[in-house]
Amino acid sequence: MSTEGLSIPGISIAGSGPSAAERVRKRGVSLFGSVPRPAVVTFAIEAAAVILAVLDVWLVIPEKAQPYSIWLSGAACLAVVFRRKFPFLAVLVAVPGFLAGWAQLASMITLGMLATRRQLHWQTWVGAALVWTCRFVQWPLEDFAELSWREHILDGIYGVLVAGMPIAIGLLIGARTEVSNKLAELATSRDRERRFHADAVRAEERARLAREMHDVVSHQITLIAMQAGALQAQTTDDRAQETAQVIRTLSKRTLEELRSLLSVLRAGPDDDGPRPGINDLDRLIRTSEVPVHLSVEHLPEALPNQVSAAAYRTVQECLTNVHKHAPGATATIRIQGEHGALKIEVRNERANRPAEGLPSGGHGLTGLAERARLLGGSFETSGTEDGGFRVRARYPLDR
Repeated sequence: MSTEGLSIPGISIAGSGPSAAERVRKRGVSLFGSVPRPAVVTFAIEAAAVILAVLDVWLVIPEKAQPYSIWLSGAACLAVVFRRKFPFLAVLVAVPGFLAGWAQLASMITLGMLATRRQLHWQTWVGAALVWTCRFVQWPLEDFAELSWREHILDGIYGVLVAGMPIAIGLLIGARTEVSNKLAELATSRDRERRFHADAVRAEERARLAREMHDVVSHQITLIAMQAGALQAQTTDDRAQETAQVIRTLSKRTLEELRSLLSVLRAGPDDDGPRPGINDLDRLIRTSEVPVHLSVEHLPEALPNQVSAAAYRTVQECLTNVHKHAPGATATIRIQGEHGALKIEVRNERANRPAEGLPSGGHGLTGLAERARLLGGSFETSGTEDGGFRVRARYPLDR
């Protein structure tokens, strides 16, 4: 059952969609595009890195190369594959292929990943020293010893470039990731501050509404009760005295409920205060002046406070409508708890006598529909074949 079939005129109830925060979280967009890449793109990047490392070795292998140099260079190219999972180990595997072979690009790629993952960790400095050494020292060592001091200086400078460039790129990527995370934290902080501001505005509005209700409604109801008491004391007609007593009783009950609502309005957003629940239905039915057939099946021992209050208000509004629009009709109330939800059905027959034309703003059923939507449930109304009226409400219990 869903709220899409709600048949109250002027009401359109749609399913609750994701909040703005959830939509932002699903998009996952940041200034630097920190959305996880698709698998195809990741595979393409990995394949390009391996191909470049292999070409860097294969295109410069001399004809009379030593077998161990070829094997070490091949191992260095293989290290590019697992550099993301084991960056420091990948550098250690790639370095011999750079020293005794031709795997310079493979060593730079693995060192760049190490700097990206570890930033200024000691492993990064060790990897940088090893790559610099491989670029500075020439293999075999006999050729290295024959170099002039100018060539040693040039090799040292080129070693700084070869080891420094991947580290600089890795640090830049790490800084970008850190800034992206800070921006996400800032966005979360702004959302939290916005919620706090909305709660403060809501609390102020609730307090203002509570004051107005106390000043206007309570005063008028008190005057009604006082006038009914005066009428009861002055008249000698038994019927008039009975009517005056009913007016005083209803006024007193209305004042009690109004005070309960005022306490809710003055409370914080997480404190709904005392309010009637499903356990108070017996008293409600006894004082409703409507013939009622009540059926309760599989009612859970403990109901959430909001669901219990919603059930009470649903029955209360339905009985009020029966009293106003179908006087003399019998109401059938069925409350059933099953499948993790509380279902309420209130059905009344056709009126036995003309209605008295009491004022009605049509807001009662609208409020019940809104309450059901806020609780994640459903609410629908419809006419019956015998000219009566039926209300069905469903409130989930897993809250």
